[in-house]
Amino acid sequence: MITPVILCGGSGTRLWPLSRKSYPKQFSKLVGDQSLFQASALRVTGAEFANPIVLTNSDFRFIVTEQLMELGIDPASVLIEPQGRNTAPAILAAALYLLAQDEEAMMLVLPSDHNVPDAALFAKTVLRGVDAANAGELVTFGIAPNRPETGYGYLELETVSDDGGAVKLKRFVEKPDEKTAQAMLDAGMFLWNAGIFLFKARSVIEAFQAHRPDMIAPVGEALKTAKSDLGFLRLGAKAWSDAKDISVDYAIMEPAKNLTAVPFVGEWSDLGDWNSVWRESEADENGVVTSGAAQAIDCKDTLLRSEADALELVGIGLKDIVAIAMPDAVLIVDKNRSQDVKLAVEALKARGAVQAVQHPRDHRPWGSFECLYMGDRFQVKRIVVKPGGILSLQSHVHRSEHWIVVEGTAKVTIGDEVKLVGENQSVYIPVGDKHRMENPGKVPMVLIEVQTGSYLGEDDIVRYEDVYARD
Repeated sequence: MITPVILCGGSGTRLWPLSRKSYPKQFSKLVGDQSLFQASALRVTGAEFANPIVLTNSDFRFIVTEQLMELGIDPASVLIEPQGRNTAPAILAAALYLLAQDEEAMMLVLPSDHNVPDAALFAKTVLRGVDAANAGELVTFGIAPNRPETGYGYLELETVSDDGGAVKLKRFVEKPDEKTAQAMLDAGMFLWNAGIFLFKARSVIEAFQAHRPDMIAPVGEALKTAKSDLGFLRLGAKAWSDAKDISVDYAIMEPAKNLTAVPFVGEWSDLGDWNSVWRESEADENGVVTSGAAQAIDCKDTLLRSEADALELVGIGLKDIVAIAMPDAVLIVDKNRSQDVKLAVEALKARGAVQAVQHPRDHRPWGSFECLYMGDRFQVKRIVVKPGGILSLQSHVHRSEHWIVVEGTAKVTIGDEVKLVGENQSVYIPVGDKHRMENPGKVPMVLIEVQTGSYLGEDDIVRYEDVYARD
């Protein structure tokens, strides 16, 4: 069987304000009914595939497991990277992890944030690379290009297969200028580099031994010193920090000689910017895409998206415009300059704006919360606790809190007292009192929290007990 290895640690900025460091694009429903991560996991289910290995970071580990469980996929193998070190260490860690379980293990490495509508065709394409992978080849999958794209790297083929099967790969090509991209499209010997790979675990380890032997020891030590943490495998931080921060392309694929490419002829997009989201979405006869509480009047080739039910977004007479409205930020950009959205994130970071990195809805292992209003010495939040969710036993030095339950029932601990608080009931937590909130029911519990005090930051928490083992 083929073991999917899903890389899920990115924090792209070109889809701001929807995608942010605290909740990046792979967990959002950009197109379709599932998040991009969920769609990626579903794409590699079936008789040919084992349960996936997911590599992610500590902040996303509970989001990963929750989204997999929503699909009925066992999240048994989630490896936590102590820090981002690019794709090469992550893939090597997965290979060493797999080889320890099965000397014949075969792994399919794929990003978590691509859009591939035809999952059956994708699986069929993967199987076309199995024979080459069994023969020790490093197989990469490329996308048959349909335009002179300058935002992707390319794969140059030695030959072209009549039946779309595996062929030898000549070389990797960096992102070209428009003239070069057009020449490569016309030549018919190039594919877009999708960053999807298939190989035996031992084959990729041998490639690291040949081309980056310096990475074997630190990544191996990170696995050796890894610790189980609530079902996750947390890689050893000290050894991991010594691993080279490098992509798998640069580390082993470009210098390797045993390379095979398989073309994928279906629809594919890495959804790298808002222009690509517009292109992959279902538009009306005027090329207009709307989502949420958004309306277009006399617009053309435009994307209007409102991510807040109470925020009506209306465009009039727009052409080639992307407008994204969030509860705390609005983006308006020429569709053809979507790649420059990262400049806005950089500018906001320089100003110290929290919107640069923090999503308005803060996802936690027990549920989520969002700020509804913040004023001088007070803040109002909406908190959702999923069934069985338990917040940490904690206290605050600078603030008191008022909780009003609006849906469900809360089990509340204040000091030594434990009681149930139902809908339309409230409780008060004085400054310094130990307290905890739980949802003992089978439906989400929603409450409004009003904080008052001299300091309202999230770091004003003294944590005593936590079922999720957070610091």
